[in-house]
Amino acid sequence: MCTGATFSKYKDWNGLMTMKAHTRRWLLAVSVASLLLAILFYMERGAPAAQFTHAVRAAPGLLPHSVPAPEVARAAPAPRPLADPIRERYIVQAASAAEAASAVLRVGGQVTGDLSVIRAVSACLDDSELAALRNAHVARLQVYADAAVTASSVRGSLPETYYPSEVAAKDLQVGGVTGAGVTVAVVDSGLWSEQGPDQSAPGQTRSRVLAQYDVIAASQQVWGLSSTTAATSTVNDTFGHGTHVTSIIASSGVATTGNFQGVAPGVNLVAVRVLDGNGQGSYSNVIRGIQWVILHKPRYNIRVMNLSLSAPPTSAYWEDPLNQAVMAAWNAGIVVVVAAGNRGPTPMTIGVPGNVPYVITVGAVTDAYHPLQTSQYKLASFSSAGPTYEGFVKPEVVAMGGHMLAYAPDNGTLAQEHPEWVTSAFDDFTMSGTSQATAVTSGVAALMLQVSPQLTPDDVKCRLMSGAHPAVNADGTLAYTVFQQGAGLVNAHDATYSTASGCANQGLNIAADLFGGQHFGGRGNYNPKTGEYYIMATTQGQVSSASSGLLGGLGGLIGGLATIVSQVPLVGPVLGGLLWGVAALGDGFLWNGSYNSGDVYNWSGGYNWSSGYNWSSGYNWSSGYNWSSGYNWSSGTASSSGASGINNIPAQQ
Repeated sequence: MCTGATFSKYKDWNGLMTMKAHTRRWLLAVSVASLLLAILFYMERGAPAAQFTHAVRAAPGLLPHSVPAPEVARAAPAPRPLADPIRERYIVQAASAAEAASAVLRVGGQVTGDLSVIRAVSACLDDSELAALRNAHVARLQVYADAAVTASSVRGSLPETYYPSEVAAKDLQVGGVTGAGVTVAVVDSGLWSEQGPDQSAPGQTRSRVLAQYDVIAASQQVWGLSSTTAATSTVNDTFGHGTHVTSIIASSGVATTGNFQGVAPGVNLVAVRVLDGNGQGSYSNVIRGIQWVILHKPRYNIRVMNLSLSAPPTSAYWEDPLNQAVMAAWNAGIVVVVAAGNRGPTPMTIGVPGNVPYVITVGAVTDAYHPLQTSQYKLASFSSAGPTYEGFVKPEVVAMGGHMLAYAPDNGTLAQEHPEWVTSAFDDFTMSGTSQATAVTSGVAALMLQVSPQLTPDDVKCRLMSGAHPAVNADGTLAYTVFQQGAGLVNAHDATYSTASGCANQGLNIAADLFGGQHFGGRGNYNPKTGEYYIMATTQGQVSSASSGLLGGLGGLIGGLATIVSQVPLVGPVLGGLLWGVAALGDGFLWNGSYNSGDVYNWSGGYNWSSGYNWSSGYNWSSGYNWSSGYNWSSGTASSSGASGINNIPAQQ
């Protein structure tokens, strides 16, 4: 139900539309009165006098005193007042935000927010207004339900503080690489007013929190918050999740071992509050937060945006309005790091916006309470797995996300509900989830950008993947498939000093994707006959009959690439075998969707991806792609049903 106030930008517009309506009604009344006067004038001049006299003469014998008294009528019961129609929240998209706002106002709806980043506005509409809007002839009109999003965290117990060392960030910190000069925007539940170790970088006293913006407060005010006011106001974190995530990225607190608690303790911070005191938020608020980050990127040198939140996908990635905003941020030069979600370990559980092919989507690993013993690290069972419904391999990488200790409010909702997870002496809190793994990766990205500030988002993604350490068995085969671990566990040192290039987002075109002229599918697929997921390779042979299933009906050439799609078979312990006389990719791995956490693995930095991460590339989404049966998307609407939350996730790992 809608409770927000009219967005200030369109308030005068709304008044103008109302004034125009009143003017039209007044002109109509004047016209009708003029017409009646003309008719009476004609009757008076043209009708015979006798007829006119007879018309007004009283009938004989019917005197006033002889008129029977009318019956006393019983008073009718007063009608019940009609209930005001219930308005719901929607995102209305058109050729421009102005046209979307105009369309909403024409049908009597209420505009509650500007979402220009995706050519849209947030709005409140009742059923009749919604029907009128859908029937209106508005160019590029799309109407989406303002779906719910939640924080992607798992709650647990037993504090642990080793994650900067477990991803090799400590090695860089010792050498003076702390993320200095790089700004990370955390779009979450805000930042605790008692900023503690998040307030200043090591050796400094000035605040490194450059700006805070409260989208929720802005949406509840008639005139909203101006960019200047919002950028200097204090935004408190009443939930605790945003502060926890921020602390993993940036805490400058020093542990008893002498190590920093955060991955990138020298970064600057921007806090954008889009989740409320219960860790819940709406699509429109998250989009407005992302839009604010894009607009203020030059002012605050925002290079990384952390999105530790998730919602279930309900449409193709390019049709989702939150995904469109995320793609706009990536296209604006911001490295977007996103949580995979906590609906694992089953396949095809990647959430929104983690299903965007361009961004860095992160799964979670736990050290199983054996810190710094890499052979004990396990893929967390809650970590969502790919492929996406469009066939993209996700996540790109995994990071530490089990029982993560970080600074957080001791009076927030999370702390009040679970005081046993609070380390009261230090205001630290323990949580698990892909939210926390995302924060670790955002910190690593900041370290990379301090050393190599010229890197583009695609460059950062490529080097993160090239520097990652996948889990492998003793015989050299992958312990987890690319659908579960991507390129492997992030390694800050190896990613920062990698020289890899051109290995991310190959075959994709984000500008065309945003414009709507071209969309893409990935190389993950599903064989319904065997129940296995696999990677499709490009060869010069003929199309395999197995290339059906998830993406179905792929016959012929894809996107004019003059390559043919076929299934990559399981190559077993010997990588680099032959496929029709062509070297096998070595990254193809059949997966029956099962999860195994009982073996001992080696997270190896020497694994040879012989294909250069071709499994992460994409192809033009042409008419040859057909949705597989059982995945029917709602047309043009995002539903809030089934939103992932922190309460339906397994216990701490």
